[in-house]
Amino acid sequence: MELAELIIAGDRRAIARGISLVESQAPAARELVAALYPHAGRAHIVGITGAPGVGKSTLVNALALDYRRRGARVGIVAVDPSSPFSGGAILGDRIRMRDLAGDPGVFVRSMASRGNLGGLARATVDAVTVLDAAGFETILVETVGAGQAEVEIAQAAHTVAVVQVPGMGDDIQAIKAGLLEIADVLVVNKGDQDGADQAVAVLEAMLSLAPPRVGPSGDAWTPPVLKAIATQGAGIAPLAQAIAEHAAYLERSGQGQQNDQARAARELHQAVREALWERFLAQAGSELAAAVQRVRDRQIDPYTAAEQLLRDAEP
Repeated sequence: MELAELIIAGDRRAIARGISLVESQAPAARELVAALYPHAGRAHIVGITGAPGVGKSTLVNALALDYRRRGARVGIVAVDPSSPFSGGAILGDRIRMRDLAGDPGVFVRSMASRGNLGGLARATVDAVTVLDAAGFETILVETVGAGQAEVEIAQAAHTVAVVQVPGMGDDIQAIKAGLLEIADVLVVNKGDQDGADQAVAVLEAMLSLAPPRVGPSGDAWTPPVLKAIATQGAGIAPLAQAIAEHAAYLERSGQGQQNDQARAARELHQAVREALWERFLAQAGSELAAAVQRVRDRQIDPYTAAEQLLRDAEP
């Protein structure tokens, strides 16, 4: 496929076309992903997540600038809330990342969450594959900030950085959203505000109560709690260093290989579910509509209706 070859060669227009294609979920998108998949798997994927208003976009902007100063190529997928009218991304993240405009070593793409609870549509994972195959060493995925469902980022990233800010009930937020469980690095942004040191202390205390994370080799990883002021670039270099140390831990401990295995299983299971659902819809036809009416009229419960439809759809 010519488009795949151009993407692998790093052609920016082809990369943009490729991401637009996987966003459309057209049949050709699957062919593109199939062509690119063997060339992906080299990038380190970093998820940046946290509640709305914690400064994720500003932090991503500062982190990307730090990587660029080190000569690394950076891909960014910023998952914006979907427009209720067009379904497209609102593009606020791209506006806040204008410092990266014109840098040939950075590719920024805003994508709509499309109502996905975790802010991660399937197209987002495919977009990461496009950037990975294009040779970007680090790919930053910023989530929409949708509360508890932010844990989905842990299934797509190698390293997850959870961003918090002072004065937002950090201890309750961390417990409620399960953020401590998915965080490989914790960042208290807006560290110049009152209560920043207290927020760091609370998070460190909570981490001390969590069970240790031990990899297959027996090595353990304790998520560091860092303080940053993203608008000033303060604390960004230590964050990049912590991400690099976590990547080294994944390699050294064997945890990275174990995570890749689990990630591959989830992707395959999801693909199987989607393929089966599409085949079922193609076969069910009017029978599905009739079953919906019967369920609506309380003539049959959804579980029994599903069993009947599946039984009728069997070859």
